[in-house]
Amino acid sequence: MAKTKTRSRCADCGHLEPRWVGRCPSCQAWGTLHEETVRASPVAHRSAAGAAAATPATPIAAVSLDGDRRTPTGIGELDRVLGGGLVPGSVTLLGGEPGAGKSTVLLQAADALAGRGLSVLYVSAEESPGQVRMRAERLSTLQDGLLLAAEADVPSILGLVEHHDPDVLIVDSVQTIRHPDVAGHAGGVTQVRDCAAALTATAKQRGMATILVGHVTKDGQLAGPRVLEHLVDAVCEIEGDRHHALRLIRATKNRFGAVGEVGCFEMTDSGLVGLDDAGRLFVGETPSGTAGVAVTIALEGRRPMACEVQALVDRTPLTHPRRVASGLDAQRLSLLVAVLQRRANVDLQQQDVYASSVGGVRLAEPAVDLALCLAVASSRTDAPVGDDLVVLGEVGLAGEVRLVSQTQRRLAEAARLGFGGAVVPAAYDGPAYGLQLQRARDLSGALTVGLKSARLVGV
Repeated sequence: MAKTKTRSRCADCGHLEPRWVGRCPSCQAWGTLHEETVRASPVAHRSAAGAAAATPATPIAAVSLDGDRRTPTGIGELDRVLGGGLVPGSVTLLGGEPGAGKSTVLLQAADALAGRGLSVLYVSAEESPGQVRMRAERLSTLQDGLLLAAEADVPSILGLVEHHDPDVLIVDSVQTIRHPDVAGHAGGVTQVRDCAAALTATAKQRGMATILVGHVTKDGQLAGPRVLEHLVDAVCEIEGDRHHALRLIRATKNRFGAVGEVGCFEMTDSGLVGLDDAGRLFVGETPSGTAGVAVTIALEGRRPMACEVQALVDRTPLTHPRRVASGLDAQRLSLLVAVLQRRANVDLQQQDVYASSVGGVRLAEPAVDLALCLAVASSRTDAPVGDDLVVLGEVGLAGEVRLVSQTQRRLAEAARLGFGGAVVPAAYDGPAYGLQLQRARDLSGALTVGLKSARLVGV
């Protein structure tokens, strides 16, 4: 009779401890160790000399590449993120907040795959078949090759896989399934790890592409043990404000493609629609000549997108003026306001400053600094930034304007969109792509060339 014992495992890093402790000795996180029960069984040990390899080693040049053939999902933006499509035997984890569109985009992908003659098994562990059917009717995804099952038991799911032998398996979600032979409740550390391991082993054995849906915590991190992300081949996250139409799918891990690639979608009544030119969501709707508006070219992954930054400056009745940011880094806004005051003589001491990105996109890269500074100064001086002008540059604490990564790609995108000029750091010596370049060495110089009839000193 095998004996049982208990141990603790960290939900973040997977570290094992023989007893429960408040703080993980490995990653130093508090309250992440959870108790699990294991069954100890005697193991027959063999010496290394007597052990034989299960399969002999192969020269790397002789390894077959058949397993790397890709199956396009039929959704161009999703294929972009995956590196061209699904690889047989691969396991992909798709995470996102509730309502972001995880189930929607996967149902659309399943329909497209089934329409190309592949068999797809969609296992819903959260919703009833009727609920999924209602969504499928709304999305017009009713292919005969798309099989639907409502199961939360891992042996039952594996039985369905054995019976139907699908080309693609989708499980929604990994936090709601459980294995009866594993201790703990569904969504627990042990259950999530062992269920994902069982599905991954089956996918590798059968050459079946598998997609697992994952929940996220209130901090936006994928729920469950960190080992879950190590088990799978690709981790994708779907982002977007539920009050806006934009959705971004970003690859944070991909063993078969580039990491950091981004797919852009617009949420519509008929599902998620891929956007080849996502910049149209963010620019072009503000009336010409409006003060407090600047356009920059941001990089999402390797994709340049035109984005509009808006600022509103107003006299404050408070002792301490407010600095409020939406879609931008609030701490970065406070820093840039201080640089504007100290290095460019823009008086903001008795002014509230509100800044926002348009369309729900989140801008965190330093390339947005100069556009944000121009938008704030434009609102303060009531001098608009040129309508056909894009602004690129990082602003340092000394007020200097620094080069940003891939400036040439950003300028090429600005020229393609029809902009006539650009404010760039003085250090840039690349091609202009037909744009009239206004080079600025420091913040004061950038405000001088970027704003129309601005009165900067002593405002």
